[in-house]
Amino acid sequence: MTIDLYFFAITICYYDIIEQVIHMEKYKFSLDKKDIPKYLQIYIKIKEMIQNGELEKNEKLPPIRKLANILSVNNNTIVKSYELLENEGFIYKIVGSGSYISEIKKYREEVSINLNEEIISFDIGNPSLEIFPVEDFKKAINMAVEKEGPSLFDYDEGLGYFNLREAICDYLRSFDIYSNPQKIQIISGAQQGIDIICKTLINYGDVIFCEEPTYNGALEVFKTKGAKVIQIPLLKDGIDLGILKLKLEKIRPKLIYVMPNFQNPTGISYSKEKKQKLINLAKEYDFYILEDDFLSDFKFYSNDNKTLKSYDNCERVIYIKSFSKILMPGLRIGFMDIPKGILNKVIWAKYSSDISTSSLVQKSLYYYMRHFNLKIHLKNLEQTYRIRFDKMKELIEDKFEGKLDFSIPSGGINFFLALPKGYSSIDFRNYLLDYGVSILPGSYFFDNPIEDRFFRLNIASTNIEKIEKGIDIINDKLDDFLMKHKNNIDFKNNRLFF
Repeated sequence: MTIDLYFFAITICYYDIIEQVIHMEKYKFSLDKKDIPKYLQIYIKIKEMIQNGELEKNEKLPPIRKLANILSVNNNTIVKSYELLENEGFIYKIVGSGSYISEIKKYREEVSINLNEEIISFDIGNPSLEIFPVEDFKKAINMAVEKEGPSLFDYDEGLGYFNLREAICDYLRSFDIYSNPQKIQIISGAQQGIDIICKTLINYGDVIFCEEPTYNGALEVFKTKGAKVIQIPLLKDGIDLGILKLKLEKIRPKLIYVMPNFQNPTGISYSKEKKQKLINLAKEYDFYILEDDFLSDFKFYSNDNKTLKSYDNCERVIYIKSFSKILMPGLRIGFMDIPKGILNKVIWAKYSSDISTSSLVQKSLYYYMRHFNLKIHLKNLEQTYRIRFDKMKELIEDKFEGKLDFSIPSGGINFFLALPKGYSSIDFRNYLLDYGVSILPGSYFFDNPIEDRFFRLNIASTNIEKIEKGIDIINDKLDDFLMKHKNNIDFKNNRLFF
C-alpha cells in the first residue's frame, strides 16, 4: 500500500512538471521589433494573449525571474511589463504569491454576436447594409475599369490619386475648409491615419493628450508607439480647458487627439469659443492637434458643426476623416489634410505603411463622387439617421429619466448613458445579451480602469423597429439587473459631467 502511494505521488509530480513545461511554452515568444523597447513588446504580447483568451481569468503569470530567463532579458524589463499590465487592469498582484490574470474589462467585439440577426446591436457603429449605395458604386467601379485601364492596378503617387484629392477638396468646402490637393493625403482608413501621424511625430516616451473618454483604436496606436497618454476629461461643451492648461504648464505634449463634433462615444460637441481657444493653445505651447472628424456631416439640432480645421489659421490642425461612417466601411479609405510643415514626413510615413492605398478603390471612389453625387447620398443618410436619432432621444428621455444618467447630444449617432454608481456596464452587457440586446461598455473608451458604469448606444445599424424593441428590453430588464448585480468593486471616480 505504501509503495502504491509512493508511485501515485511520483506520478502526480511528473504530471505537474509536464503541465508547468507546457504552460511555460506559450511564453517563448520572440522580441524581434528593434524599434519597440522589449518591455513594451512583452506587455503587448501578454495583453494580446489575455484578450485572445490564451490566458484565463485568475491564471498565474510566470515569476519575474523565470520569465526573464525564458525571454533572455533582465528582471527589470519584466517588472516594467507587469507594471503596465497591472496599471491597465489586465493583471493583479497578490503579495507573496505572484501576478494573476484579471477579468478582461476592455470590450472585445464578438463576431458571433454581430452575425446573429436576432441580436439588436447598439454596439456597432457601421451603417446598416441597406443604406450602402451598392448599385451606384458598382457602376463607378465599372467606369473606373473602362476609363483607367491597366493603370487601375498600379501604385498611385505618394499622396494618392490626384483627381480624387481634387474631389475631396471640393467636398471639404462644405465644411469651410479651403485646402488644395498638395496637402491631401489619401489613407486606408482613419486608423491608418492615426498610425501615420504617430510615426511622423511621436518618439518613444513622448506625451499625447486626448479626451476622456475617447476612441479605443487611437489609444491602442498611441501605446504601441510607446507614447505616454494623458486623458483630459470632457465637459458639456468640450474638453476641460482648465485642466488642459494646468497640464500644459507642466507637460508639453507633441500631439492632442480630439473629436470636436459629436464625439465618440459621448456625442459631445465643442463650443465655438472652445475650438478657437484650443487652436490658440496649440500655437502658444507648440503642439499639433489631430482632429478626427468622426461625424460632422450629421448635425441635426446643432447650430455649429464647424470643424477645428476651419478655424486653423496657424497650421496646427491635422484633419483626418474616413468614409467608413458616411459611405461603406469595407472600402477602407479616408484622407488627411496635412499642415505644410510636416507634409514630407507624412508622405514617407505613409509609404512605409503600405506604399499606396488601393488604386482600384481610390479611382472608383473618385468616379462615384464625380458622377453619382455624394451630397445626395449624405442627405438621404442624414434623413435616415435623424429619424433614428429622434426615436432614440424620445425613448431615452421617456424610459430612463431618473433611472440612468445621460446627456442628449445635438447630433451624430451615439448616446452615452450611465448606470447608478456601483454597477458594471460589463455585467450589464453580459446580462442583456441573454435577452437579445448588445451594448458597448464604456470601459472600452478609457485608458485607465475607472468607474465602470458607462455604456454607449449607437443607432447606425438599427432601424426604428429594432430601436423601439431594444430600448423596451433594456427598460423592462433594468430593475431586475439593478437588484441582482450590485458590484462590490471599489471603482475609482471618473470626472465626466454626469
